[in-house]
Amino acid sequence: MATPALRALRRAQPQAEITLLGPASHAGLLNGLDSFDHFLPIRSKGLGEALARMRALRARRFDWALLLPDSPRVALEAWLAGARRRAGYARDPLRRRLLSERIEPPLEQGRRMPFSMIERYLRITRLFGAADAGKTLDLRVDAGAAERVAARLASLGLQPAERLLLVAPGAAFGPSKLWPARHFARACDLLQRRFGLVPVLVVAPNDEEIRIAREVASHAQERCISLADTKGDLEDLKALVDAAALLVCNDTGARHVAVALERPVITLMGPTDPRHTHHLLERQRVLYEPVECRPCGRPTCPIDHRCLVGLPPERVVEAAAELLA
Repeated sequence: MATPALRALRRAQPQAEITLLGPASHAGLLNGLDSFDHFLPIRSKGLGEALARMRALRARRFDWALLLPDSPRVALEAWLAGARRRAGYARDPLRRRLLSERIEPPLEQGRRMPFSMIERYLRITRLFGAADAGKTLDLRVDAGAAERVAARLASLGLQPAERLLLVAPGAAFGPSKLWPARHFARACDLLQRRFGLVPVLVVAPNDEEIRIAREVASHAQERCISLADTKGDLEDLKALVDAAALLVCNDTGARHVAVALERPVITLMGPTDPRHTHHLLERQRVLYEPVECRPCGRPTCPIDHRCLVGLPPERVVEAAAELLA
C-alpha cells in the first residue's frame, strides 16, 4: 500500500537515488518496480545489527527519510543515520522531537482515526512536494517465479485448462483474524461445485499456518490442493495470485497482492477496521458480520469470535458470483 507513495516520489525526483529499508523477507515482494533503486534488508532487531545498519546508512549520507511506520525506533534510526529531513507522523513526544517535518495523526474521539493506508502514506510524500501519481498499487511478477509456480502446480495435478481458486486461510495478526477452517473448507467445496474452480491452499512458512491449511484440507469434501508442505516466498505468492481466477483470504497481505495484480479477491474481515483498507474496491468484496463488538482490534477474541464464526460460506459464493461475472 506504500507503492503509490513511492511512485509519486520517483516521478517528483526522477534523478534521486531511492533506497528502501525493510524486513529482508519483503525484498522479493517489490522486485521489478522502478520506483526505487536499492533495498537494504533488516535481518533482525538486535542491537549489533542496528549499529551496523546505522553506520551503513550514515555512509550513504541520505538527504531525506520518509518514515512510513509510526514507531519511535524508526524515527530514532533515521536521526542517527544523519538524514537531514525526516518526515512522518508525530504520534508520540519522542517522534515529534526526532522529525523535521511532522504530520499530526487525525484523531476521532481522542484516538487515531482509521483511514486508507494509501492516503496515509501519500500525505508523507506531499511534505516533500511530490504530487500524487495515482492511487493504484504496483507489483511485478517475475517470469522465473511464474514458471516455477506453474511447474509446482502441474506436479500436484493441476491441469493447464483448470481455473485456480487461491485460498489463504492464515493471518499473522492473531487468531481473531482467522475465519474458521471448516468455513474455508465449505467455501472451497461450494465454489468448486458451482464454478469449477480448483482450490489451492497457500500459507506463510510457519507452523501455525501450515496447521490451519492442513485442517482446511482435511475438512474439504471435494478436491483440494495444499501447498502447506512446499517451500515458497513472496515472489511465488505474487505468481500464484496472478495465476488465480479468484482469491479468498482473511484480512492479510495476500489481499493487497491481488489488488495490485488486478485479480478478484474476497476478504473475510474480522476485528480490524475496514477504513484502513477502504480503497480500490472494484475487484474486491470485503465481507463482515455487523456485530456490535467489531472492530475491536484485538488479536484474540475474549468471547465467542462472532464476527467471523457467524459469517457463512454461502456469502462467499454470492460474492464470487458477482466478481466472476
